[in-house]
Amino acid sequence: MMKKKRFYKFSKVKLRDVVAHGGNGTINTVRVENMERGTAFNFIDLTVIPPGNSIGVHTHTFDDEEVYVIISGKGRMFSAGEFFEVEAGDVIVNSPGDTHALENIGPDPLKVVVMDVNVIIR
Repeated sequence: MMKKKRFYKFSKVKLRDVVAHGGNGTINTVRVENMERGTAFNFIDLTVIPPGNSIGVHTHTFDDEEVYVIISGKGRMFSAGEFFEVEAGDVIVNSPGDTHALENIGPDPLKVVVMDVNVIIR
């Protein structure tokens, strides 16, 4: 069986404008992976947040956690009950049941890879 190539570039995907979790303005995003339950990932999104815009405050269930990888830009993250600045190279793990949000506070687009993963209970 031939495996599907799973390689994505921001410059090669078609992003769509959405309001994310009631955030400020729109973000540009595409879901490049959308998996079936039973796999490690629920989804992987490539997301660009324009200056001043945001992913609104939201809470995931206790059976998944979400990882944000900041590719470029500067933002203000809310996670684990506190606000902190993030920039290119930062990785934020939003724990199961955590309430979180992300706002672009810089002059340039904030590029983020969002990975939602299943929690494995052993």
